[in-house]
Amino acid sequence: MRQKLRVAAYAVCVRDGQILLARSPAADGTPEWVMPGGGMEHGEDPYDTVRREVEEETGYHIEVTGLLGVDSSHHTFRGGIGRAVDHHAVRFVYEGRITGGELRNEVNGSTDLAAWQDLDAVPGLVRVGMVDIALRLWRERPATGRLAGLMEEVE
Repeated sequence: MRQKLRVAAYAVCVRDGQILLARSPAADGTPEWVMPGGGMEHGEDPYDTVRREVEEETGYHIEVTGLLGVDSSHHTFRGGIGRAVDHHAVRFVYEGRITGGELRNEVNGSTDLAAWQDLDAVPGLVRVGMVDIALRLWRERPATGRLAGLMEEVE
């Protein structure tokens, strides 16, 4: 079985009752909303990753105002052809404040749209689970940086 570790950093940017989200196509092509952020480059600090990724996906420059928590997920994916993949994702979730730039869509990247969404509308959006995890971290602000019950659900 092939092992894969992915480390990423995401930003929760909320202002005036809205959250900044990006849109990305799912494996089947269905557009779904994601947190702005993404994978670390080798040797990159997660703090720098989140600032770079938010700028790439939304056009905004952010100030990181806090670390909300770290999410870890572990799954085995079985493909049609080839070996199964033992996938472990470690995701840093930061709070960010917009300090400059202008909202724009990413060109030739992993997302195709960036937009502010009303916080109340998020439950009705087609979205990845990381959006809910990030919002829970933002709302609950657990002292440990870990959401109660989350890992127990996965394990």
